[in-house]
Amino acid sequence: MIYLTLSIICSVTVGVLLKLAKRYQINIAQVITWNYLFAIGLSAFFFRPATKDLILSAISPIHCVLGILLPSIFIFLALSIQKTGLARTDIAQRLSLFISLSAAYFIFEESYSTIKYCGITVGFLAIIFTLYRKPQIQANYTNWLYPLLVFIGFGVIDVCFKLISQLNTIPYTTSLFIIFCMAFVISLAYITYLAITKKTKLQLINFVCGCILGLFNFGNILFYMKAHRAMSDNPSTVFAAMNLGVIISGSLIGILLFKERLSKLNYLGLALALLAIILITLSQLNVVR
Repeated sequence: MIYLTLSIICSVTVGVLLKLAKRYQINIAQVITWNYLFAIGLSAFFFRPATKDLILSAISPIHCVLGILLPSIFIFLALSIQKTGLARTDIAQRLSLFISLSAAYFIFEESYSTIKYCGITVGFLAIIFTLYRKPQIQANYTNWLYPLLVFIGFGVIDVCFKLISQLNTIPYTTSLFIIFCMAFVISLAYITYLAITKKTKLQLINFVCGCILGLFNFGNILFYMKAHRAMSDNPSTVFAAMNLGVIISGSLIGILLFKERLSKLNYLGLALALLAIILITLSQLNVVR
C-alpha cells in the first residue's frame, strides 16, 4: 500500500497546485504543457530509457490513447466546471470509478470476495455523500456532455494505465517516457494555437509553475503504476483505494487549508470513505472472506 499512499499524496498535491494556480490567475494550459516537459526530463534522468525501445513498433494503441487523453482531460475538466459547476464535475470524476471497477471484473477477470463487494458499495455511498452540495443555480442540462466526457475520460485513463503496467514488450518506465512525450507534443500544439489565434503570451511564471506541477504529476503516475504492478491480481483495490484516498485527503486539505465548509452529509461521506478503504484493505490482506 506504500505506492498507493505516495500516489495519493502526489495526486492531492497536484489538485492543490491547480487550485492555487486558478486563484493567482496562472495560465493552466501553459502550466500543463511545461508540466509534461519536466516529466519527460525526470523520466529520462531517472529511467534512462534504452534507445532500442524508443521505436514506432514499440508504441501500442494504449500509449496513443493515454498520450491524447492526459492533456485533453484538463480541457474537459475546465469546460465541465465552466458549464455545469465544480460539484457536478467532481461527481463525474469520482464516479468514473464505476468504469475502472467494471474493467477489473470483466477485462482483468478479478474475483471479488464478499468483503470487497461491501467495501466497494460503501465506497460509492461515500462518493455520493462526500460530493453532495446544495445547488446554487439551476442546472443547465443541455451541457451534460462535458461531465460525461470527464466521467469517461478518467475511467479510460485508469484502465489504460493498468493495461500499460501489464505490457512486457518494453519496460513500463519507458512507456511513461513515451506517454509524456506524446502528451507534451499535443499540449505544445494547443498553446501554440492559442498564442496564434488568441494572442496568448508565453510567460516565465507558467514555466516555473509547470515544473513544480510536473514533479508531483510524475510521482503520481509513477507510483500509481507501481501500485498496479505490486497488486497486479487486485486492480479493484488500486482503483477504489486511490479514488477514496484522494477524496479523504482532498477534503481534509480543503477544510484546513482553504477553509471549506462541509455539511453533515459530507462528513458522513468521509467516514464511509475511510470505512470503505479499511474493508478493501482487509480484503486485500485476506483477513476477512
